[in-house]
Amino acid sequence: MKTRKQKKRNILLGPVITIMLLIGLIIIASAVFSLVELEGQKAEIINGTIETSLITIKNVLTIDGMKYILTNAITNLQIFKPLLLIIASLIAVGIGEASGLLKAVFTPLKKTKPFIITFIVLLLGIISSFIGEYSYALLLPLIAVLYKYIGKKPLLGILTVFLGMTIGYGTGIIANYDDLTLGTLTQLSATVNVDKDYIFNVSYASYIMIASTFILAIAGTFIIEKFLSKKVPKSEIEEDELIISKKALYCSNFALVVMLLNIIYMIIPGLHGSGLLLGEGNTYIEKLFGITSPLKDGIVVISIAIMMVCGFIYGYISKNIKNSNEYSVGLSKNFEGLGYVFVLMFFTAQMVNLLEWTNLGEVISTKLIDLVSSLPFTGLPLIITVFIIVIIMSILMPSLSSKWILASPIFVPLLMRSNITPDFTQFIFKIADGIGKSITPMFAYFIVMLAFLEKYNTKENNKITVFGTLKMILPCVLLFTALWLIIIIGWYIVGLPIGPNTYPTI
Repeated sequence: MKTRKQKKRNILLGPVITIMLLIGLIIIASAVFSLVELEGQKAEIINGTIETSLITIKNVLTIDGMKYILTNAITNLQIFKPLLLIIASLIAVGIGEASGLLKAVFTPLKKTKPFIITFIVLLLGIISSFIGEYSYALLLPLIAVLYKYIGKKPLLGILTVFLGMTIGYGTGIIANYDDLTLGTLTQLSATVNVDKDYIFNVSYASYIMIASTFILAIAGTFIIEKFLSKKVPKSEIEEDELIISKKALYCSNFALVVMLLNIIYMIIPGLHGSGLLLGEGNTYIEKLFGITSPLKDGIVVISIAIMMVCGFIYGYISKNIKNSNEYSVGLSKNFEGLGYVFVLMFFTAQMVNLLEWTNLGEVISTKLIDLVSSLPFTGLPLIITVFIIVIIMSILMPSLSSKWILASPIFVPLLMRSNITPDFTQFIFKIADGIGKSITPMFAYFIVMLAFLEKYNTKENNKITVFGTLKMILPCVLLFTALWLIIIIGWYIVGLPIGPNTYPTI
């Protein structure tokens, strides 16, 4: 006779089936909401004035909907950026692992106390936001390898760095291009009919960003160790026979330093022959990470090149790589056991693009925005309401800029009239966005994270599922959310500057 627990385990839904069910739910929801004529009013700033346009929900169960599914399935996968970034990242991490370089770098950390490793990984996840989406593609496989070589749980490492990157995406040590992109919309929204003299500064929240980065990393270490570490099962990791060579490590480190110095030189403006990796723009951040920046688009290629060179040097000197064939095979080392990720990415690409095509996320978001604007709240109640509403919006609409395009024309003037600065509003928005992304399968990198969990899951009785993973990390997410609210409310009440000449209140 099967026990109740065994029966429950047998009906657990794998990620692929869950995504297919979510696609089915999107299709049904689009049909139902289209039939009841659910619509949204989208506010846009055009020629210095706020104008509204109607957004309707497209029904997938129509001829146009069926045509979209049939004709765009392959295109959706081709333009799915997370898949391309993951492939590039796996090449870089793969040669680093196959050559023995990562083993030589990470093994000395074996004796490091677990809470120190957790702190470092969380901090790394938080500050990695300056390279944008590539942080997910690079750090998820890299941290898994780190935990593997220090004899700890790779699944815990993957979850820890994922929480650091999502919960901490709105903060960090330096501003990124997302801050500048959102800032442009913030300035338009603030000047359209409230304060025509307002000027957005890209370092608008540098003080609160630096402070909250270390608060999150320190408090988050306790949260992870207390509420997540014991829940994550161990994985049986096979020992490899790769040689650790100090001479090889010294030589590869020397090559790394030389390449990094060259990259640094190429991002310093004004020097002879420098600035090769800088684009156009009025600010240094825009030149460094803007649309025309070679660094922004080339960071993937640069990462692969650095790891290929350092991996080759280490592998050749240590004799872990004996010929060109072994080197070529080593480039695909990290793809082992990850055929699953490509299956997941195919269905995730369909889900994400179908949700966008239906306008479900946009319409529901506009309804939530209208709800906030209709409430008679000011001050702290308004801040907390906006914070919670943005988290809910992010579950259905993970795209940061798409949400701010909808929300900024309403939220920025609304909070300004409540004596809250546009800069503080933008900061609150970014934080809430990251929290929402950490708990939604609509966020592509949540699915990527599940794929890496499956790769390092060696116990048959431990099934990696969407809802099982959510259940495991939810207590941590709630505690991080409470921590963020304490930081935001505390900063608002005390009135500390959030950046140079920038305060929470006007």
